[in-house]
Amino acid sequence: MEGADGIRMLRNKISSATRRLNQDYLRLKADPVPYIVAEPLPANWLEWHYVLRGPEESPFEGGFYHGKLMFPRDFPFRPPSIYMLTANGRFKTNTRLCLSISDFHPDTWNPAWSVSTILTGLLSFMLEKTPTMGSLDSSDCVKRQLAMKSLEDNLKHRTFCELFPETVVEIKETLRLREEFMRAESVYQAENGIHPGLNNVTQNQEQSTMQYAITNLCVIVGFVMFGFVIKYVLKNLSVD
Repeated sequence: MEGADGIRMLRNKISSATRRLNQDYLRLKADPVPYIVAEPLPANWLEWHYVLRGPEESPFEGGFYHGKLMFPRDFPFRPPSIYMLTANGRFKTNTRLCLSISDFHPDTWNPAWSVSTILTGLLSFMLEKTPTMGSLDSSDCVKRQLAMKSLEDNLKHRTFCELFPETVVEIKETLRLREEFMRAESVYQAENGIHPGLNNVTQNQEQSTMQYAITNLCVIVGFVMFGFVIKYVLKNLSVD
């Protein structure tokens, strides 16, 4: 009897958590959160996967960051575990993250918080530089490089492709445009005698020389135009 009662209680807990997660899912679909999409595994609603899109004017701009939430059977009374799966420079991958909204801090958890609340908090913390267990310290340059790399990396993840087909289409189109741009840039360099293999010092010197010449040309043109304006004004004054 005790075993049967335990199984029955466990099923009730899972059922309760699933009902709450279903409500969160419907709310998330009806009122999407900027930069965030999330989907539960069809076979296990206690495991959700999410994608954070790097906000504009941040080191993560252009990146797509895949992760997962592992909910306990008694959710929403206990918080989920949070993982990041895509390399990003801010958090370690495949590692439980220590956040006030994760299972590291059940004492600060609020049962009223939803999946949207959790992922909004995660994105907000991602944009900060506050250290925590599971965080990384990297430069903005590294984060931008990983943002560019994240597109191809995510396409290699089967669960990502299955749960987020619309995002996959967007990523593939972005990669296609990026490849076209790189081809066009290579053609332009070849036609104009630009050698990508030149060292940075030589390129910087050439750019400085070009900028100096353009600046001087603009100054000369400015003086000429200024002279024409003065001449026009004086001519009108003499007519009057």
